[in-house]
Amino acid sequence: MSYVIRSAKEEDMIQVLGLIRELAIFEKEPDAVKISIKDLIDEGFGDHPLFHCFVAEIEDEIVGMALVYYRFSTWKGRSVHLEDLVVKESMRGTGVGSALYTEVLKYAKNEGVKRVEWVVLDWNTPAIKFYEKSGAKLLKDWCLVQMDEEGIHKFVSDL
Repeated sequence: MSYVIRSAKEEDMIQVLGLIRELAIFEKEPDAVKISIKDLIDEGFGDHPLFHCFVAEIEDEIVGMALVYYRFSTWKGRSVHLEDLVVKESMRGTGVGSALYTEVLKYAKNEGVKRVEWVVLDWNTPAIKFYEKSGAKLLKDWCLVQMDEEGIHKFVSDL
């Protein structure tokens, strides 16, 4: 099987959004995706893109994607956050995910960042095993904390 890993283009965002929706279903959150193709294009391209996206392509079909963006650690400096790495269900186990992961780490090395970080669901055993085998460290003593849009508005309005 021959695939190409490359940086995404605006016209890829239709298929990228499809992969994001597929990931939401896999993560048991089928209704959670609120982002649009326009959002992806507006935020990922132009003079000040907020993210960089890699895609895996086979004959004009996007079969996988990895989306990253910069973060800053007060302890380490500039880092890259891997927001999502998604491979179409029919393509899992073919090496596409590994190739995207490798591309992200090569990107991070070329950008001179101090670390790459991401989150993984605790029940996603295949992904956890893959990451650990690659040398990544799972920080089990840290908790992911989030506040959604409604929570932000409530907090600010209650000040």
